[in-house]
Amino acid sequence: MNGDFVVGGIFSIHTYMRTEQNTYTRIPLPPQCSGSMDFRELHFARAMEFAIKEINNSTDLLPGITLGYQIYDSCAAVPMAVKVAFQAVNGMERFFNDTSVCAKFDAAAVTALIGDANSTPTLNVARILGLVGIPQVSHFATCACLSDKRQYPSFLRTVPSDHHQAAALARMVKCFGWTWIGAVRSDSDYGNYGMASFLKAAQEEGICVEYSEAFYRTDSRSKIERVANVIRRSTARVIVAFMASGEMRILLEELVRNPPRPLQWIGSETWIMNTEFLRFNICAGAIGFGVPHSVIPGLREFLLDLSPAQALKSPLLTEFWESSFSCSLTGSPKGSRVCHGSEDIRALQNTYTDTSQLRITNMVYKATYAIAHAIHGVICNDTQCDKSIKFAPWQVLDRLKRVNFTTKNGYQVMFDSNGDPVAVYELINWQVQKDGALDFVTVGEYDSSKQKGQEFSINKAISFVGGQTEVPVSVCSDSCPPGTRKAVKKGRPVCCYDCIPCAEGEISNRTDSLNCMQCTPEFWPNAKRNSCLSKPVEFLSWDDNLSIVLTAFSVAGALTAVCVSAVFYRYRTSPIVRANNSELSFLLLFSLALCFLCSLTFIGQPSEWSCMLRHTAFGITFVLCISCVLGKTIVVLMAFRATLPGSNVMKWFGPPQQRLSVLAFTFIQVVICVVWLTISPPFPFKNLKHYKEKIILECGFGSAVGFWVVLGYIGFLAFFCFVLAFLARKLPDTFNEAKFITFSMLIFCAVWITFIPAYVSSPGKFTVAVEIFAILASSFGLTICIFAPKCFIIMFRSEQNTKKHLMGKVPSKSL
Repeated sequence: MNGDFVVGGIFSIHTYMRTEQNTYTRIPLPPQCSGSMDFRELHFARAMEFAIKEINNSTDLLPGITLGYQIYDSCAAVPMAVKVAFQAVNGMERFFNDTSVCAKFDAAAVTALIGDANSTPTLNVARILGLVGIPQVSHFATCACLSDKRQYPSFLRTVPSDHHQAAALARMVKCFGWTWIGAVRSDSDYGNYGMASFLKAAQEEGICVEYSEAFYRTDSRSKIERVANVIRRSTARVIVAFMASGEMRILLEELVRNPPRPLQWIGSETWIMNTEFLRFNICAGAIGFGVPHSVIPGLREFLLDLSPAQALKSPLLTEFWESSFSCSLTGSPKGSRVCHGSEDIRALQNTYTDTSQLRITNMVYKATYAIAHAIHGVICNDTQCDKSIKFAPWQVLDRLKRVNFTTKNGYQVMFDSNGDPVAVYELINWQVQKDGALDFVTVGEYDSSKQKGQEFSINKAISFVGGQTEVPVSVCSDSCPPGTRKAVKKGRPVCCYDCIPCAEGEISNRTDSLNCMQCTPEFWPNAKRNSCLSKPVEFLSWDDNLSIVLTAFSVAGALTAVCVSAVFYRYRTSPIVRANNSELSFLLLFSLALCFLCSLTFIGQPSEWSCMLRHTAFGITFVLCISCVLGKTIVVLMAFRATLPGSNVMKWFGPPQQRLSVLAFTFIQVVICVVWLTISPPFPFKNLKHYKEKIILECGFGSAVGFWVVLGYIGFLAFFCFVLAFLARKLPDTFNEAKFITFSMLIFCAVWITFIPAYVSSPGKFTVAVEIFAILASSFGLTICIFAPKCFIIMFRSEQNTKKHLMGKVPSKSL
């Protein structure tokens, strides 16, 4: 159609290109389109024609101005696309137009160009048009590479870039929990760039790809079979296909011959909205993003308003009519029947007449109106348009970049700095209808203009592979439950891993944890190692069975000392009591009672006061006890020396000296304890190192030197007492107390020597129990060895508790 300004359109109306040579000169002839006609592309071409006629009939947009159009067929091939690009620039060799009104078009150039639908031919056209500044608006070329304004300065499009679609597809795959997928693509700029963007986005989402295959529709059958076999053998149940319709058709036809196990197909917008593929049941449940569905009032009537006479005016419409009705409008060259003129185009059901899914059609409609608004901005003012104004193509391009309007059917048209529109997609799902047929259902949307994280939404139930409502599982390895961590298998993608239980003391509290966390020192993992629990606190409590037993022995020991004291007091005038230094004996029994009772300070939860009391009380009472024993031992030795003729030694170690010695020995220990408590006293602390799974409450020494000085002083006195008693062991029977002291000191020293390794190696509360046991054992040893023989004589051998009997045992020479 001729007009004041001409808009060109490039569409892939045929699917193949034919090249021939002149049989005489052997010079290659210009390429020609061949193969079957794509009715869908013809539908787009006629939508452009409809939009131009609608604009020409408008009194608002370009009043008094007529737009013409020129449509070219690129047959989805680069050489043909380059050829028609030069035709559009130079105005040569019309290809398809209304021949009744185009006599002068051969000498004109187009003002702007719409198309192509395929990215690879569009790249080449955009390079050519960019050199001369002619604006190009594509309705379906989605390759992200076309957003590069340095290479394609005059290119714009009404369909979103694959950059957004790839991000949306990766987000959707992640949303359904699919981390193990397969990938196939067209071996073209569209497929390669689109899949590269998707794989980058998928990697950021933690998605792994088992395989990534590519082929082109002109590849050999063996290569296509190889790609199909890779799909059949794969373990991934989800396959992402970033493919043009031509390659997708070939792949599905190959897979149908030997169907693989059910696969969840994820499709790019090029084929996911193509009604032709609804016949492939292996794609039931397919999901993908498509440009929004739209309604264009009047378009269906325009498409169906076609008669045989009108079809004869255009070679392509003639081909369409003859192909649709299997007849010939121009005769019957090969025996085909002649069209009789009664064919009803409204009875056809194909992609040309289908207006139920006006998606890409709306992109053509928007592109046509965008060019019209740009021309309006160049030649029109507020009141009228001047078609005589001369302008350069770059002026239209500049206006085109700044258009911002709403089409008659309610869609906003504007471009960003890269010539791209705002990315808005509908989430398309192939669902099985009640009659068993597949159909498109919009179940969600993606809007890149929304805040990050809110772009993707689902508002309807989705049907997955095989028409199931349950989301299929496609993972290389099952999720690692809490309590384990992921360990990547060597040489495999990161989605293939083993689940390793967390190490001792570590947990993981979420699924698919990469690392295990260390519990804080006061916490310990539970049995499943998915949470940290407070460690049980252990100390020698009063209600512990061991504490009860030790308390019973402690109280029994103290009562024993009290009972012995009562017996000695009752028989204080008896010879055996008087002969064994009754004053030191009573003091010794008192200190033994304190020794028994001081063991009780070691039971219960340690506190600041109990820690200081238990060690100091233990140190002082035992020194008091040993001092009394030492005094008795010295008395025995002095008494023996006093029986020798001319000896006057007892006057140097009488009762006052005995009291003073006990006081002096004890005072030294008191001074040691005071210094210890002043400088670095014992304190309660939580022992987190001895046991990993529990806390031991115990008393720290504060100053280890102070503790060992206290213990060493006791050991020194005990050893000294043992030596003196050992020297007096062979004294006459009258002074046989030395033998009992020797034996008691031997027990005492043995107990405390074995105490040290037992104390160091005992775990937890048993450390305290060992210390109490040592106190009780040594105390019982002293009590039994020193006082048991005397009590036995007092209570059961009264005939021996006489002065005559005691004196009779002394040899005459000693007397």
